[in-house]
Amino acid sequence: MTLRTVDEREPLLRASDLSNDLHKTISISKVEEVGDYENPQKWPSSFKWLVTSLLFFMAFTVTFNCISPMPIASRIIEDLNDGQPNRYASVLLVTIWEFGEAAGPLVIAPLSEMYGRYPVINICSVLFVMATALGAVAQTAPVMIVSRALSGLAVTSNVLGPAIVGDIFEPEQRGSPMSLVMLAPLIGGAIGPALSGYIAESLHWRWVIWMNVVLTSSCAVLFIICLKETYHAAIIKKKQRLLHKAAQASRLEANDEVVEIKSESQNGLIESIVRPAAILSSSGILLALALPGAIAYAHYYNITTTMPDILQNIYGLSAPQIGASLFSFSIGSIASVMLCNLALDKIYATMKAANGGIGLPEFRLPICIFGALALPLTIALYGWAAELKLPLSMVLTSVGLIGMAMLAVEIPLAAYIVDAFGDYSASAMTGLVVIRCLAGTFLPLGATPLIDTFSYGWGFTVLALITLALAPIPILVMQHGREWRQRSVYTRHEPDQ
Repeated sequence: MTLRTVDEREPLLRASDLSNDLHKTISISKVEEVGDYENPQKWPSSFKWLVTSLLFFMAFTVTFNCISPMPIASRIIEDLNDGQPNRYASVLLVTIWEFGEAAGPLVIAPLSEMYGRYPVINICSVLFVMATALGAVAQTAPVMIVSRALSGLAVTSNVLGPAIVGDIFEPEQRGSPMSLVMLAPLIGGAIGPALSGYIAESLHWRWVIWMNVVLTSSCAVLFIICLKETYHAAIIKKKQRLLHKAAQASRLEANDEVVEIKSESQNGLIESIVRPAAILSSSGILLALALPGAIAYAHYYNITTTMPDILQNIYGLSAPQIGASLFSFSIGSIASVMLCNLALDKIYATMKAANGGIGLPEFRLPICIFGALALPLTIALYGWAAELKLPLSMVLTSVGLIGMAMLAVEIPLAAYIVDAFGDYSASAMTGLVVIRCLAGTFLPLGATPLIDTFSYGWGFTVLALITLALAPIPILVMQHGREWRQRSVYTRHEPDQ
């Protein structure tokens, strides 16, 4: 299928496209009258940061829900499986969430580009609450695992969070809000396991799931009340519909145009749904960068699924202590977020000034290169610290360094995609998220027999070597990305000036 594409400049600035759609039946000057209140990038700074805070809370809630079963996964499976342990089911209980997250964005992102961010986020939030509640009442392990997959399916934060940041902030301002949105999962990922371990120990693991129901419900209500539409094209389409209604009320001959716009909407929906695959297949840069991003993300689940066994069997820690130990990952991750918050925009501005005032998406990648080179070393250190039974502090330090290196890859990568793909950033993020989530689901399942065969030391060394083999990719994109982006219609647009 041949997809209809548009220039990726902000649609609010492109009256020519609107005039083609309306065939000049209605005065285009009315469409051009998009005031500061309607233009998300002209909203007051306080409201922009309110929206960013909502995205922070959503990302926190999602990760809290996702990772809270980590220290008690084996106990949940035993209770739901008539007291029989199942190691693979315990791993799948944690990682199957990512399989749902891989499937959901294939529809969520294009629908957000067709109908806007607001309705898609709110509908998915309600589905998220329902799927979480299903897990709270599950009586068998398969139902619990299915509820986790459905919860992941309804998640919107991975795709729409960065896209909304791109909607409301100028390129030079995106580093700090992007870092904040990326910080939220780290906090949720630290507090979730720690709190769930204590709750399961003192009450019951089902209270952990019901706590997640309360969190997801609160998040859904806040988004319905506080969020406004941020996607420029959706705002313009709404204005077009209002103008057509006004034209009909004035008895203008707008019948043909109204029918045509409905037809374009139907065709546009089909195009939007297949667009993530089209972007992924047409953009070698996106496909290439998705690989180091995916392997970095999968290492998070390699850590969270192996830490309970290491800390319990080698160091004799309890479930609450195991959950609290994941704080070390968050400490390293927060350090990385602070680094990106301080340096990402400054590096971009410095390189833009050195490039004659022309900003390029590739100026987001220096920190990503650092993270891609550091991550293999931290992975190997984690495996050998456990293998050699080094002091617990060494294991926790290695976990913190993994968190730091992982976020040093992921944050600049998300910023690069937002800058490079413009209005198609949600669909582009979908391509990244799908590959990343599939890696997060299945790589830990493959790591289990690898560790059983080669032990923690050599098993994680193999994973480190795979990671190292992908490290040169962001370096190559940094050097040749501007040229390579011209080969895809989705990234062929003017640099920021």
